Amino acid sequence: MTHIGQSPQTPRDRSEFSIALSSLLANPMGLLGLILVTVFLLSAILAPWLTPYGPYDFAGMPLEPPSRTHLIGTDGLGRDLLTRILYGGRIELTLAFTAVPASLIIGMFLGTIAGYGPAWLDNAMVLLFDTIRSFPSIVLALAILTLTEPSVKMVGIIFVIGAVPSFGRIARTQTLALKNTEYILAIRSLGAGPFTVIRRHILPNAIGPLLILAAMDVPVVVTVEAGLSFLGLGVLPPTATWGTVLNEGFSVIRDTPWPVIAGGVPLILTTLGFTFLGEALRDVIDPKLRGTR
Repeated sequence: MTHIGQSPQTPRDRSEFSIALSSLLANPMGLLGLILVTVFLLSAILAPWLTPYGPYDFAGMPLEPPSRTHLIGTDGLGRDLLTRILYGGRIELTLAFTAVPASLIIGMFLGTIAGYGPAWLDNAMVLLFDTIRSFPSIVLALAILTLTEPSVKMVGIIFVIGAVPSFGRIARTQTLALKNTEYILAIRSLGAGPFTVIRRHILPNAIGPLLILAAMDVPVVVTVEAGLSFLGLGVLPPTATWGTVLNEGFSVIRDTPWPVIAGGVPLILTTLGFTFLGEALRDVIDPKLRGTR
């Protein structure tokens, strides 16, 4: 039974967390996604300890094939490809874990005030979301990069601008569904202000779908970086990212395929890992899919 002034979604105790974790691990896709994501995180964090080279060191002859010294070969300048992939993962990790939370926070704020506020504010926010989403992502990126210089920071900003409407629409939908429920009306009748209602009772119930979307957006920001850098519009050489490795690899693909393979495989595995994990989290967290609502 839910008491007045208390959210119907109470914090999960340890046993509930254990059940959710068990459900996640029992899902083959979820387990595979968790393994791939863990490998991505650990390889990025431990990069300086996993390779004896630096990302800009000339470690061997150009375009060496895989060997004991260079496990996946060297690039056109003799730099160790594995090293550049590991250090590129650090940039991808930093980019993903700054751009995605920023998109989540901004979108959640705008969507919540749109759903809880007056009709004119809701209409204005929906118009803003639709306007941003109406621009093709590549056109938006070109427009921004025309006025600035390519960099990791600008790739993050481009992703945030494009992702905020998705988070905002979900937050708005969740707020609209909750704000007229009986317990929210009872709380408001007792004098609770909008800030208190949103912070203590709406956001805790709306955060689940947003976190699922955030998990599935991590590979999106990684592919945005890779795509823009491959086209020469994102991070520029000699910075080691998966996009720049791909860009450099295609210029020598007639001589050796290893640079392209080195840049493409981690991109594919990371995308699959976060996608599988997001799908499994949706099954575990979303009450509608679990049939417990």
